[in-house]
Amino acid sequence: MNQELIKDQLALFQSNPTLKGLKPFESFCAGAPYLKDLQQKLGRKMVQTLEEAVQRTGLKDGMTISFHHGYREGDRTINQVVQLLASMGFKNLTLAASSLMSCNTPLIEHIRSGVIRRIYTSGMRGKLAEAISNGLMEEPVHIHSHGGRVHLIQSGEIAIDVAFLGVSACDEFGNANGVSGRSRCGSLGYAKVDAKFARNVIMLTEEFLPFPNTPVSISQDQVDFIVKVNEVGDPSKISVGAARVTSDPRELLIARFAADVIEHSGYFKDGFSVQTGSGASSTAATRFMEHRMRKKDVKAAFALGGISGGIVELHKKGLIAKLIDTQSFDADATESLRTSPSHFEVSTNEYANPSSKGTYCDRVDVVILSALEIDINFNVNVLTGSDGVMRGASGGHCDVAAAANLAIVVCPLIRSRIPTVVNKVTTIVTPGECIGVLVTDHGIAVNPRRPEVEQRLKDAGLPVMSIAQLYARALEISGRPSPIEFLDKIVGIVRYRDGSVIDVVRQIKPMD
Repeated sequence: MNQELIKDQLALFQSNPTLKGLKPFESFCAGAPYLKDLQQKLGRKMVQTLEEAVQRTGLKDGMTISFHHGYREGDRTINQVVQLLASMGFKNLTLAASSLMSCNTPLIEHIRSGVIRRIYTSGMRGKLAEAISNGLMEEPVHIHSHGGRVHLIQSGEIAIDVAFLGVSACDEFGNANGVSGRSRCGSLGYAKVDAKFARNVIMLTEEFLPFPNTPVSISQDQVDFIVKVNEVGDPSKISVGAARVTSDPRELLIARFAADVIEHSGYFKDGFSVQTGSGASSTAATRFMEHRMRKKDVKAAFALGGISGGIVELHKKGLIAKLIDTQSFDADATESLRTSPSHFEVSTNEYANPSSKGTYCDRVDVVILSALEIDINFNVNVLTGSDGVMRGASGGHCDVAAAANLAIVVCPLIRSRIPTVVNKVTTIVTPGECIGVLVTDHGIAVNPRRPEVEQRLKDAGLPVMSIAQLYARALEISGRPSPIEFLDKIVGIVRYRDGSVIDVVRQIKPMD
């Protein structure tokens, strides 16, 4: 800064008391010293190692780290990051992953060693879920919905100190999406929330693309540090497990019944909207929609949620005008997101957060959802299996069931010789008052709260019966299973979408 300007500044501040408490100008780069050097200006976010990036965030013991699960069973980011943090000596961390999968089994050793003390997640599966269900952790896991997670973040209960976001590609400033690069996962709906609210964001990328990388899902003004890694995820494993494509005759029969229910529900009109969940029968229902839509000259205004190839196919054929995507379930969905101007991604805040100023799930007419159990009061369990082990996820289940005009649950009457329709579910995730119809391979039950829907389905000649009749039929086939024995210790706390506690999961009693 030249001396004349300094003298003028000094005189100005001395003669004007209204400027008291304000800071005089010093230099064009006083607030941004990196502007002095071109290389530093352009490459200041680039960090050579993940360890260095962690050190620069100031992460300390007891803080909260977060991850997204866009790669589902193909995720490679969570395990490699937590392994590094363990090697760096971190302890008592809170892990706030949008969901955990069977691939996250290595986390068991980091819980045992004290690296991870607390977990927030929408669900968990595999050996990790079994270990936690058997009392691995001192503190119970908090299970939230997708929309509920954003609510907990906004309320401050989940305060993310460092978000580790794996993407297939970004530019040197951090502009990223899920449709560029070799390992594309599609929508970054979960990651968008973490990028917005985390105190620090470390982006892990497989490759760099020229600046500016568009379209922008995660923006450069949200990213602190960028680290190049060999692999963030395997997209070929996104469409396995809950998101798999089924060829099972029973699941296809249920899917066909579900399509019948939609057709005759009273909501099957030109401009209706639909969401299909992540269960096999749920996603398969889209296969049976095309004929019905063409027969009645009905087109959907939009489809919401986890978008699958079946939904994309209807979109390509002009039967669904727009696709609103918070998670892409397969390669077809990812490619459609990349190429179709009417297929766009939204964050989970926009998708289902009950404290948002407006969510897309509020505009859904019909949603098809899966269940591990449903009881005679239509309460739904999508978290614990017939053995009491956590093996599912809350996901967006209770979010969309509450908001949609009609929630349809699909599941087989019997699963692995165990009734799915029960007297009382092991764990309540979605309250029965939100469920309109149950579709099984043995018949269809309508919630007494929806007599108008029941009458329409009966008039259409569908196999409608009471849920009590379905329950009796299940017991007739399988017999009454022995009750699960639990200990007093709570291993999981089930949070409803507004943050309230709707149920708990207790530790399984060891077998003698």
